[in-house]
Amino acid sequence: MAQALGEDLVQPSELQDDSSSLGSDSEVSGPGPYRQADRYGFIGSSSAEPCPGHASADLIRQREMKWVEMTLHWEKTMSRRYKKVKMQCRKGIPSALRARCWPLLCGAHVCQENSPRTYQELASAPGDPQWMETIGRDLHRQFPLHEMFVSPQGHGQQGLLQVLKAYTLYRPEQGYCQAQGPVAAVLLMHLPPEEAFWCLVQICEAYLPGYYGPHMEAVQLDAQVFAALLRRLLPRVHKHLQQVGVGPLLYLPEWFLCLFARSLPFPTVLRIWDAFLSEGAKVLFRVGLTLVRLALGTAEQRLACPGILETLGALRTIPPTQLQEEVFMSQPLPQVHSVALSEHDLQREIRAQLGQLPKSAPGPPPRPQARLAGAPAIFEAQQLAGAQGGARPGPEVPRIVVQPPEEPRTPRRKPQTRGKTFHGLLTRAWGPPLEGPSRAHRGSTSFLDTRF
Repeated sequence: MAQALGEDLVQPSELQDDSSSLGSDSEVSGPGPYRQADRYGFIGSSSAEPCPGHASADLIRQREMKWVEMTLHWEKTMSRRYKKVKMQCRKGIPSALRARCWPLLCGAHVCQENSPRTYQELASAPGDPQWMETIGRDLHRQFPLHEMFVSPQGHGQQGLLQVLKAYTLYRPEQGYCQAQGPVAAVLLMHLPPEEAFWCLVQICEAYLPGYYGPHMEAVQLDAQVFAALLRRLLPRVHKHLQQVGVGPLLYLPEWFLCLFARSLPFPTVLRIWDAFLSEGAKVLFRVGLTLVRLALGTAEQRLACPGILETLGALRTIPPTQLQEEVFMSQPLPQVHSVALSEHDLQREIRAQLGQLPKSAPGPPPRPQARLAGAPAIFEAQQLAGAQGGARPGPEVPRIVVQPPEEPRTPRRKPQTRGKTFHGLLTRAWGPPLEGPSRAHRGSTSFLDTRF
């Protein structure tokens, strides 16, 4: 596994800069009045034209046809051909079909079908004043350079307000977390508000349970798991981070909570989301390990970061040319999809870290068993729930049946036939007897009478 995450930094070819599509942390200047929006909706971005590493139009059209075929028979595809779905997600879902594919991958379409009026009721209900005030203060911070969220009265900010308010009413015990804002905003860029709401529910409850609650116990557990993976896969980088005092909680929550929406170029974010919705949380760990290796993977990079500020700065200022989607996610290079971290490895490390947690830790204990391993686990869980619901529409009342004890029966003895012959016992009641020695019961009918 250490070979897959080698210490030598891969130097990709120079590609076009796309850093202007970063999240709100990198968007410090307002949009110009006549600046053109790129193909993702960001005003003034340099990604209006495809980069050299982008797929050709013919290849994109072929991928679109494959996705259309798979989504037309989604249940059959997921039950028999999930490997094809995973590989197509790693290559990237075509932009024109993400609105169709994301709800299918995360199971949001099933949630919406089972609760058709829930979102309308939540959106029309008055929200908790405490959460509404907090959400209102965060609306303008979510992608202010995107054309959907430029105006406070536009459909982008208003839709984001409704989706986040609906979730606080749907899960009042969890309320609102600021990291949900960028996640919901990315969903609204591709989906209507109702579908975006159910996708947000699935991300918060199926993919990352315990991330957005008041205690964030799952985030702390995953930070310890990430440190253990660093120690095993990148031992020199882990030693450097320990020496300068940079723990994973200083940089990991922003990556994982926002699903890298505020840390990476937007085309790369979409590719990460495609793989994340397909394969689950292990994709986040793979991306995080890749970023740490790109920032601190060589001895020269570590020497240039003697303190905590320099190290955190290196983790946040990776050259954009190394973060382009094809370079960062491509299979041939030792990048994200080549990180030697399987779901089994991740679960084993989670169990090991759970055993080391002190019993007196504040807050509720983490529940990693509630996390589902991507689209196939969610599909199986929903199929099982649907089958049980169809077989038992209501609660089943058990019936007690009392049967009297059976009377003991005399065991039937098998006749002793060893050493005996029944040649003379074969008789016919209606004809002459068979040849054989004379017997007293020659003309009688016995249990061995046979008609041939």
